Amino acid sequence: MSIQHVFSQQGPLAQHFNGYTPRQPQIEMALAIEQTIVDNGQCVVEAGTGTGKTFAYLAPLLLSKQKSIISTGSKALQEQLYHRDLPTLQKALKVGKTTALLKGRANYLCTYRLSQHVAHVPSDDPDIMHQLAMVAKFATETDSGDLADCVGIEEDAKVLPYVNSTADNCLGKDCPDFQSCYIRKARLKAMEADLVVINHHLFFADMAVKDSGFAELMPTADNYVFDEAHQLPQIASDYFGESFSTKQLGDLINDIRIIYRSDIPDMLQLGKTLNKLETSVADLRISFGVDGGRGDWRAALANKQVCDALHRVISDLDFLYQVLKTCLDRSDKIEHPFERVLKFKGQLERAFDVSQTGFSYWFETTRRYISIHITPLDVSAKFQEIVEKTKASFVFTSATLSVDDSLAHFNASLGLKPTHQSIVASPFDYQQQALLCLPRYLPESRDDLMPHTLVKIAKQLISAAKGRTFLLFTSYRVMHLVFEGLSTALEYPVFMQGQSSKRIILEQFVRHGNAVLLGTASFWEGVDVRGDALSCVMIDKLPFTSPDDPLLQARMNDAEMQGNEPFSTIQLPQAVISLKQGVGRLIRDNSDKGVLVICDNRLVTRKYGQTFLKSLPAMKRTRCLETATKFLENIK
Repeated sequence: MSIQHVFSQQGPLAQHFNGYTPRQPQIEMALAIEQTIVDNGQCVVEAGTGTGKTFAYLAPLLLSKQKSIISTGSKALQEQLYHRDLPTLQKALKVGKTTALLKGRANYLCTYRLSQHVAHVPSDDPDIMHQLAMVAKFATETDSGDLADCVGIEEDAKVLPYVNSTADNCLGKDCPDFQSCYIRKARLKAMEADLVVINHHLFFADMAVKDSGFAELMPTADNYVFDEAHQLPQIASDYFGESFSTKQLGDLINDIRIIYRSDIPDMLQLGKTLNKLETSVADLRISFGVDGGRGDWRAALANKQVCDALHRVISDLDFLYQVLKTCLDRSDKIEHPFERVLKFKGQLERAFDVSQTGFSYWFETTRRYISIHITPLDVSAKFQEIVEKTKASFVFTSATLSVDDSLAHFNASLGLKPTHQSIVASPFDYQQQALLCLPRYLPESRDDLMPHTLVKIAKQLISAAKGRTFLLFTSYRVMHLVFEGLSTALEYPVFMQGQSSKRIILEQFVRHGNAVLLGTASFWEGVDVRGDALSCVMIDKLPFTSPDDPLLQARMNDAEMQGNEPFSTIQLPQAVISLKQGVGRLIRDNSDKGVLVICDNRLVTRKYGQTFLKSLPAMKRTRCLETATKFLENIK
């Protein structure tokens, strides 16, 4: 069966879907991918919303005789591909390939840790106790062990660290439940399948493990397709670097405490040593002050208080190591945490060495924890090496890869040498379906009056759209201020990120049909609301990364040293791609209509504003808010 036939007016898709019409851009993309598979090449395609890119890459993979891996940026797309798109297309093409879904280990139930924590409940928090009971019931019913199927357990549930495993605390073959392990079963299924759906994090975790020469988390394949590929450079730099956090250290303390209480309660010195380490870990966090945020780790090391606190943690870890040594013959469960203590001590000692060039050394504090990161500034050579070593075909696609009508920035960031590259425009009629409004008379984006102005504009838009509005923000602070200004003043339901999980908030938003949703970064992409529930998207300002972000500063310094202009090579491309993601929430269908409002003067007053506007779909534009509200009022 040829690709031309699959997508033709008489082909299997036309027979399977009512009202199917062939789309030339989709056919061209599918043909390019088919050729890439034959040539073992590299293909980069930006496919605008509505192109049908999913079927454009699935069809050639299903028709090929080889093993393929599809990697997505989000769990939502991973689930949609595996449970909806793949079965639908297999049925239409009558292709009987075996498929598997493989997620990162944190997504699977660990029966060993569950039984440990049911026997010794780790906390008197009623939420954790209630959730532990729900997971224990789920454990008796599940085949896959995928915690996403456990009703009532959301992705931010407090119980998760107690019922899943990490690379640190997994006992591997020494685990009493190894034979029935869900991760092991999922990996074995993936080894045997013709087509495996994974995510980017798992792809890089696997590369890191293969690099160490120990094992592999997933099979090697003949073809790799990366959807939502715009996320790859960032995820790659996380995995090719090193990071560790006091949260991991806290988890280790909890794991050892369970063994102490259940197996060797008479080793009182072990209990005291754990308490002392716990205190010094908390003191390390306190030494960074109350506020959360990111900072330069090199600068932090110049602070005597931070250095002293870090030395105390290392010294207490060393003492814990000595105490555990004396317990080795008392419990066979001690050996694994004993090795983890040694590993942590090594990592913390390495944190003092900040001499390597080509890396950014930075830290991040949250309310309770601190994490330290060593991140490479450029991953292109490393990624290029993976591609060449794998000797497979590679396809990269997303709705947002290009900047200023060019794919050069994306290709350079991953060291790609595409055998085919193209930008496929969206088939939607943006001139008729959408309106872009850049309101006049706005204060500057950093002005204290800005939140008040955003509330005023939002009220007018929400009233004209009868709810049905997304308000997207670049900072939590402004989002909370606008929420306070809106929540009591509107007759429509208002939801804000953080009130519950992303999935539940989106379900409520769609179910109400006239709601307002306020969100930051995670709502800018991977959110698909079609039809009447969404008619207006308002964006508070251009999504430039904060200039005092240590990783951004290091990348900009590096660009400067290489003779490049840091703003146009680093800051601008990142912001353009983020904005395109946010804009992509509005029109998801041929029949969608809507208004996009961007409240940032710089689109008009700065020269680089043209780069942003050129990268957006060709909508009608206005600077008059009344024109935008009229457009909204006229949407049926």
